[in-house]
This record gives sequence, C-alpha cells and structure tokens, in this order.
Amino acid sequence: MSISRRSFVEHALAVAASATAGGHIRAAEPVITTAAKPAGPNDRIRVAVVGFNSRGLNHIAGWLGNPGVELVAWCDCDPGVEERALKKFPDMPRKPRFVQDYRRLLEDPSIDVVSIATPNHWHALMAIWAMQAGKDVYVEKPCSHNVEEGRVTTQWARKLGRLCQMGAQSRSMPGMRQAIEFIHAGKIGKVAVAHALCYKRRKSIGLVDTPAPLPKGLDFDLWAGPAPAVVPQRERLHYDWHWNHLTGNGDLGNQNPHEIDKARWGLGKRTLPTQVVSLGGRLGYHDNGDTANSQISLFKWDDALVISEVRGLELKTTPTIARQAGPVGVANIWWGTEGYVVAPSYNSGTAFDYDGKELASWKGGSDQLHYDNFVDAVRSRDRAALHLDIEEGHISSAMAHLGNASWALGKQASLGTRPQLAADEQHVAETFAAFEDHLRDNAVDVTDTPYVLGRELTIDPATERSADAEANALFTREYRKGFELPRV
Repeated sequence: MSISRRSFVEHALAVAASATAGGHIRAAEPVITTAAKPAGPNDRIRVAVVGFNSRGLNHIAGWLGNPGVELVAWCDCDPGVEERALKKFPDMPRKPRFVQDYRRLLEDPSIDVVSIATPNHWHALMAIWAMQAGKDVYVEKPCSHNVEEGRVTTQWARKLGRLCQMGAQSRSMPGMRQAIEFIHAGKIGKVAVAHALCYKRRKSIGLVDTPAPLPKGLDFDLWAGPAPAVVPQRERLHYDWHWNHLTGNGDLGNQNPHEIDKARWGLGKRTLPTQVVSLGGRLGYHDNGDTANSQISLFKWDDALVISEVRGLELKTTPTIARQAGPVGVANIWWGTEGYVVAPSYNSGTAFDYDGKELASWKGGSDQLHYDNFVDAVRSRDRAALHLDIEEGHISSAMAHLGNASWALGKQASLGTRPQLAADEQHVAETFAAFEDHLRDNAVDVTDTPYVLGRELTIDPATERSADAEANALFTREYRKGFELPRV
C-alpha cells in the first residue's frame, strides 16, 4: 500500500510544474458545437443515460418514473450491460437506442439531457462535453475526480448557461430538508461541528499480479478515457475502480460526498474549508487497492468543523455515538449548543436536547424527487431551482479530494498518533478514540498495513489552491491525449 501511495504522489507531481506555474496541459476543443434547442414547458425531456452497470440503473428508474421524460438512449463502453438492464426494466414503453461511444451520443441534437453514472474519472469531462453539445447534465457524486475538475465544470455551466445538478439525493428529500431547516432556524442553538460518517463493511478486492479480465466487447480505451490506458491489476474491472486512485476516490469520495454535503449544508458553509488534515490507511487489507479504507478527515473553517469518518472494516460493536439516537451506520450528526440532530438515512432526522428529550423528528422522500427537481429546473431554465447545483456539488466533492490529498502526502505513524488540527475539540477526541478502538477490535497491525498521518493543508477558498505545491499537484491530474480537460 505504501508503495502504491508513493506512486500516486509521484504521478501527480509530474504535472506540478505546469499546475503551479500558471501553465496548463493543452485543453481539448469542444467535441460538438451544435446546441440543442431548450425544451419548452410542455415538451417531453429527452434523456440519455451514460454508464448503467450499477448506479446508472437507478438513473434509468428515475427518468422512467417521470411522465415528462423520454429515455431515448443509453450508453456504455461495455455492451454486455444492456441485456441486464433490459431484464431489470422489461416494461419500458420503448427500448432506448444503445450507443457504445459517448462521443457519438453527443452528435444527436434531439437529446436534451445527459445523465452520467460512470466511474469517477469520467464525470467532469463527460459533463463538460455534454454542456458544450448544448445539453443539460445530471451527474453522479462526486461530480469530479479532483479539485480542479469541479471548478472547471462549474465554469462551463455558467459560460454556456446549462443546468447541471449533482446526484446527492438527500438535497431533495422532504425529511432531510426539514431537518436542515430546523438546524438553520437555531432550534439546537449555534451549530459549529458536524460529523459525516460511513460505517460500511467493504470486502477486500483481492490480490493478483495479472490484469483484470475484460468483459467481451468492452472498449477499454473508452473505459480508461482520461486515465492511463493500462488494464489495472485486480480480479475484476467493474466497480472495484472505486479503490484505485486513477479512477476512484475511495469511500471518502464514494459514500462520503453524500454525508459531507449534508454536514456542510447544515453548517451553512458554501466555500472550501481553510484547513484540512486526514489520517488512516488501507488498514487490514492485502489487496490491489491503493485508497484508504479506514480514514478520518477534518475540515475546518474559522467558526465551524466537519469531521468525516470512514470505516471499511468489520464492526465488532455497533457504534452509538449520539447518546439517545441509537446505533448509526451511514449518517450525519450536527452538534449544537442546546442539542443535536441525527440523520441516520438520506431522508430522516431526529433532534434531541442534551437531557435525552426528543425535540422533533422528520422522515420522507425518495431518489425520484431529485430527478424530478432537475426536470423542473430544466423546463424553467432557473438555476436557482436546482436543489444541488454543480457549484454546491463541486464544494462537497472537492472536500473529499482535499482529504485524500492530505492523506497521500502523509507519513507512516503509530496507532494513536493524532493531528494538531482541532485537537482540543471534544467530538474530535471522541472520534479518534472510537476509531482507534475499532482498529484494535479488528486486530490491525499498523506495521503491516501502514497507518498514515496526513499533511495538514491550508487552503485559500477564493482560489481553491494551497500554498503547498505538492498539494496543488494533487488537485489536478495528467490527462491522456484526446481526453484533456477543456479549461475555460
């Protein structure tokens, strides 16, 4: 793991000179220049889904669930996924047109919306190309693979006047929206600390020294896109891309953009934090992954703090970290001066005072509402109507990338080593103590699978850069020819 992490940093530093000196890698020209005519208030929105082997199936269901939408095409570099989708949706009014090469999909001027559920390394480039082709975009979280991509995607959305929404569905669920309104109304006092957590067991992806077998008919050049066109060494190609830094962002960039987004939303913070540090590692795993599986990241503004916690190992004891709230798994907690709110799901929350009295409770909503919100905004052409505009999505995604950058630049440490940032904050100390107990419960040997204390980074929210040149190198990436990031 330490060798993989070192190669991660060395690869990123290869572009540091241009990234920090003001130069840029050559940007690709827009793929398409013909703009689609905006859909009218009574027109059916014609949607194409890109990437539907996993999360994209939820996209398909969401668009089929809106009577004002017509699913006209679906696209995947692996043609084998179409048969599975047809079996899952046997009652579609019409079979969407299958397209293997995303670039060919953009040539159809009748498509109004592109819905993106590919591996993370493709999200920003596909979104930008779609907007350049005159289409609006719904893109899965994280909306980027690195910090710079999210900002550039936002710039293109503004320049071209396109609607672009990130798929963090809690933003549209009434139960969650009511919980956040309760927090913003001061009902639990001043809130300065939020905890975004993911206690989700992740199995090892295995350890092999051979390239992953490629599904029959898959176009690997398209699958790789902006990443190096080298078949990764692992047991399977699909899904396990999450745990390789060239294509994914670990669980900090997989599950926790959902939780980080809610944490930041509750705190009312709409910029990147000014200080970041992360620690953890691929602890207890001997496999082909090179991202952390157990990780704590701290994100600090002058007057607020987000604690992000990811645990990928077995839970020997079910965590109960919010007093009367009971066990939590994937959740959020906002700590106020007069009480706290716990959100144990995407669409619910409960408020308590510190005597254990329940103050309020909310529940309700489904993923469908987030798709419906996007459709309504596309019809009205009102960016303010989006529940999670691309700029908000960028901030939440970039926070995960900042945590991973801190960790990648860190040094091996002994269990119990903690950062100086927010060291005197009670909830931080409690989180680290529980995290360390969890590693001991799983008999993790940090001399065998290294525990890494990340580098503390200072961030300028206005420029979204650091004074640390090595960190800035990790805020972008090297793009393969033909798949360069088109900067504004």
